[in-house]
Amino acid sequence: MVNIKNIILAAFITFFAVSGLIAQSTEPELAPDRKAAIDSLALEKVRDLSKYISIIGDKETPFSEANRVIERAMELFSDGSQMGVSSLSSNEIKYYGIRTYFRRLMALNYDKVKIDWFNIQYISDLEKQPDGRYVGVITIYQRFQGITEDGMKYQDTTKKDITVYVERKQTQIGGRLIGFWDVLLGDIRVSETTQ
Repeated sequence: MVNIKNIILAAFITFFAVSGLIAQSTEPELAPDRKAAIDSLALEKVRDLSKYISIIGDKETPFSEANRVIERAMELFSDGSQMGVSSLSSNEIKYYGIRTYFRRLMALNYDKVKIDWFNIQYISDLEKQPDGRYVGVITIYQRFQGITEDGMKYQDTTKKDITVYVERKQTQIGGRLIGFWDVLLGDIRVSETTQ
């Protein structure tokens, strides 16, 4: 005798499995021209972050302006992102929440600070994740200079890898829901630090 509960259970499992496959197949893919635009937007956001960090770290930037720039910079990141910080005097890499990193940057004990980013490029192409997001990695080199009033100077160059998230979002325009791809920055990990 066939158990009715087992038949119903099998029907539900089949229904949800098929529904899941249909939902996955209707998930929009990144067309090549769209991907190129997203790559460009991600690189632009990294360049914006470079400018923001330079402004926040500059000792001549007024406190109120630095705080305004911090708020703008925070909009670039996904929640919970962290920034890696290293030094030539230690092998330890410390990670801070992005806002905490910016606050520490403002409070550095130098009279003059100069931060430049260069060689900004993708090292990992965008790859689709099971949750529908795309993830890639952009690498940058950061040159840091700190000078004290008595002329003491600290300088290093750090290679950092920035995780990039691309996800589908919706916004309402004129009463209609419009889908779009958004780019957010994630963790920034230290790869190496040299003189």
